[in-house]
Amino acid sequence: MCGITGIYAPGHDAARLAFFALYALQHRGQESAGIAVSDGGTIKSHREMGLLSAIFDEEILSDLTGYIACGHTRYSTSGSSIVVNAQPLLETTEIGDFSFAHNGNLTNTDELRDTLAPTTILQASSDSEVLAKLIVEAEGSMMERIVTVMHRARGAYSVVLCTRDELYAFRDPWGVRPLCLGTYGDGGYVAASESCALATVGAKFERELAPGEVVRIHKGGVESIVMATTERKALCMFEYIYFARPDSTLNGKTIYMARYAMGRELAKEYPVEADVVMAVPDSAIPGGIGYAAESGLPYIEGLIKNRYIGRTFISPDQSMRDRGVQLKFNPVVENLKDQRVVVVDDSIVRGTTTPRIVQLLRDAGAQEVHVRVTSPPIKHPCYLGVDMATYDELIGANYSVEEIRKKIGADTLGYLSLEGLVRATGRDEKEMCLGCLTGTYPNVPAAHRNRALVG
Repeated sequence: MCGITGIYAPGHDAARLAFFALYALQHRGQESAGIAVSDGGTIKSHREMGLLSAIFDEEILSDLTGYIACGHTRYSTSGSSIVVNAQPLLETTEIGDFSFAHNGNLTNTDELRDTLAPTTILQASSDSEVLAKLIVEAEGSMMERIVTVMHRARGAYSVVLCTRDELYAFRDPWGVRPLCLGTYGDGGYVAASESCALATVGAKFERELAPGEVVRIHKGGVESIVMATTERKALCMFEYIYFARPDSTLNGKTIYMARYAMGRELAKEYPVEADVVMAVPDSAIPGGIGYAAESGLPYIEGLIKNRYIGRTFISPDQSMRDRGVQLKFNPVVENLKDQRVVVVDDSIVRGTTTPRIVQLLRDAGAQEVHVRVTSPPIKHPCYLGVDMATYDELIGANYSVEEIRKKIGADTLGYLSLEGLVRATGRDEKEMCLGCLTGTYPNVPAAHRNRALVG
């Protein structure tokens, strides 16, 4: 779920562009961040733990001079949350240095690690470093090395790579994680995980990279190679459900409108006699508005989110932890008192937060609480870059819908069907990864799945 960006902008401050592009992608990862920049001769970098605003200031950005940059904001899956695993990574080869930023999760990391030269020193513990070292040890031009490694790596990877004078962006043959390309100014380009980053820095969205595509950007222009593959496309469905920002675009449709359509589909499938509709902020808001529009019920704000809680280095004490969701949400009592409330959420994963939200609404005076979810039950872990929990932890893998309803304390509970979800995205079901919903994954070896059965 990490956020990545690559900048090629002759005559412009690439570090500053990367900083603001990453700011637009901060929702994809808050554990660490970094930027590497080249002036055509030397690559400099800075990376630390924490949020962008705490890592970079004017002094640091001013020192990162250059017109080529790659940036990363991290959400850890493979590799612990420590600074050595922060990206971009810096590597040295006989054809020059490069910086490397990766979003995704490989499924054959152990196998690939075993093929590295005995003298190879791994400083980090992430699959990203293994992928970068494979490029170091491959042969030929940078383009040839990348293509060689893409034929060996299995799983999810969207990557931006900067040499001293070129920018590369590439995406796995399944297209599990998003990656798009835009133009900037006169002869500049920006690659990023989501289109919202392009808009933030004033770049013009051109297209999404195709699954299996490698783009090379240099002073001579833009080159593109698409790997010949029999693999099916498999964009992660959770980009639509939760990950991507509402103003980003996938397949020509904004995430906002896809989530709005999910809400409408949900209202068709699970109508209920109620007075008002609300959503759990923030990602479920478009779905809540869609449910209200389809049902004809008024949409209200039932919970106000404290947007400054987020992830923090200061842990709440036990008494504050016991207050649970009250750290993040405050109810709007006047909108809830004596009302039959439909509350729309995007998913129920472990089932630990939803009961607290239901109780919070009841404590605020809600007469009835009807929970509606804009995704089907999550019954399987993710092996491709999302910390989705294990089978033991997933409430949808262990309980029926009725049992879940009782556990969360709702009057009724309705999940969007898989057919309704796919219809709302406007995509072909065969071009999506639905593994966490169906248990069918694109190219995940059985041995890798078995390791995650119990965590």
